[in-house]
Parts: sequence; C-alpha cells; structure tokens
Amino acid sequence: MKIAVTGANGHVGINLCKSLLEQGHEVNALTHIHNQGLKHIPVRIVQGDILDRKSLLPLLHDVDIVFHLAAKISITGDPDGMVARINSEGTRNILAAAVECKVKQFIHFSSIHAFQQQPQNELLDESRPLVELDGFAYDRSKAAGERDVMEAVKNGLNAIVLSPTAIIGPLDPEPSLSGNAVIDIYNHKIPSLVPGGYDWVDVRDVVTAAISAIDKGRSGEKYILSGHWHSLQEFSGLIRTHSGRKTVNTVLPMWIARIGLPFITLYSKLSNTKPLYTSESLTIISESNQSISNNKARQELNFDPRPLSDTICDLLTWLKEDGQIN
Repeated sequence: MKIAVTGANGHVGINLCKSLLEQGHEVNALTHIHNQGLKHIPVRIVQGDILDRKSLLPLLHDVDIVFHLAAKISITGDPDGMVARINSEGTRNILAAAVECKVKQFIHFSSIHAFQQQPQNELLDESRPLVELDGFAYDRSKAAGERDVMEAVKNGLNAIVLSPTAIIGPLDPEPSLSGNAVIDIYNHKIPSLVPGGYDWVDVRDVVTAAISAIDKGRSGEKYILSGHWHSLQEFSGLIRTHSGRKTVNTVLPMWIARIGLPFITLYSKLSNTKPLYTSESLTIISESNQSISNNKARQELNFDPRPLSDTICDLLTWLKEDGQIN
C-alpha cells in the first residue's frame, strides 16, 4: 500500500517509516524543515507545511492511508500560539486534504494528555472525557485535534485515534523529551529527583500497534497505548542498572522544586537552554495516573508493551552507537 506519514522525522515517525518499509509499503514522508533522521531510510520526501493545506495535497496524492503524527509538544505553555495552531489547525488541514484526496484510512496520533487527568486515583481508559478549557495548552490542543477527527468520522471518514503515553526507545536522533531525560540522568546533569513518576511506552510497541490498526482498528474508536508506570527514582535506577554508572537517587520534596522554579527559568533564559523542569512538568509528574488501561489496544490491536527495563537497555545501546553518550 501507499502510505503517507506526517511528522515523519520525529521519534515515532522515523520508527514508523522504517517499519512500514520493512513490511513492503511505499511511504511518502512529510517534513517541514529538515529530514536528518530519515537520511538512511528510503522514503519519498515531501516538503510541506501542516499549516498550509495545499502543500499537503502532493503528500496524499494516490495514497491509501495517512498516519498523522505532526505535532508540537510543550511543557511551557503556548506563548506564540504555535502549539494550538500546529496541533489543532494542522489537524484540520490534514483532515481536509485527506478527504479531498479520498484517502481510505486516517490514523491519528493523539496523546494521553488529551484526556482529563483527574481523578488520578481512578482507572483512566478510553471512556474518560477529553480536556476542556482548564487544561494545559498542549493538552487542550490535542483534545481539539481529536474532536476534529471524530467530527470527520461522523462525516464519513474512516479514522482511528491512538493515544500513547510517554514514548521512549531507540532511533531517537533529535532526541525526544524522554530521550533527553535518559541522557541527562546518564550524564549526571540532574542533581535530584522529585516525587512522582510517569507511564512510559516503547516506541517500537507503539509502532507495531499503529500498523496493526490498519487492519484491526475500528473507525471512530480510540485506543490508549500505555506501557508501565515507574517513579522517577525507579527510572533513574534502571539507567544505573543497564549502564553501570552512578545515577541520581536523591528525591527532594515537591515544594523545594517549586521554590527553585524562578531560578531554573532564569538560568535557562540566560544560557539559552531548555529548563531542567517547568511548572507544567512538575504537575504532570506529581499528578500522573498509575492506572492507565491499555486493555482495548491489547484485545483489538495485539498491543503488548515490553518492560521498561528492556527499553532502557536497548535505548542506551543505541545512544552509544549514535554517539549521543559515551
């Protein structure tokens, strides 16, 4: 089949394009700025902008399926409005182009953050309502994109929504937020941890489920792709176990971390670097749900997330091979 992938040079996009090619599909890969991560993957590169609907038409010409991955992730709000534009307006553009080009199937990557996170002590599954106006900017934008996809389903489009948790794993050249966390812990750039944790899922398992959705996914359905919840202390411990290096183990109270926020923010501005943490990331870590259900994806998409320990081991090996760590 001929398949189009937006956000193809991102972490999931690179892994997805590689797997699709290995299975014999022809792949059109949309890139906006650069395609460094795709340089060794024989896809057809299509330059375009998710905010320019007409530029998407060559990507989707004579295409059977489109995977929509293009998105802007943020843990610092939406100061320039691009999070909302890319994740919401961009989704509407690719939906309209897919309809115009008569694409047979639309597989949309949303996020676990599109769902309301509270109450955090109750099971979170596909029946959980989407975020409303009180959510973070990124969460609202992903929820808006998801609503647009479901509206397109009502109008006849064959579309499926996938909602992964924090994606981690090999083939991460940028690297992603999760990849950066591993690198920073490995390189002793994180002096201490905070209480809380997150649900991490291997990028390879996400890709396998996404490809399975081509034949097994049901139009109009959502599928949560969660992995396993681990505290930050456990996360650091897994890096220690598989690297043989000493990693951070100290856990400071959350109130101390929040007191340090202004200094972290100021330093990141002065040094022109990403902040070590933000108010949003602290909230996400401290309020993350430990009971995110992937039963529906297991039953319908043969989703089977591997242990995080295996992922960390493979990621560290790949990061060394790629020269990102020593």
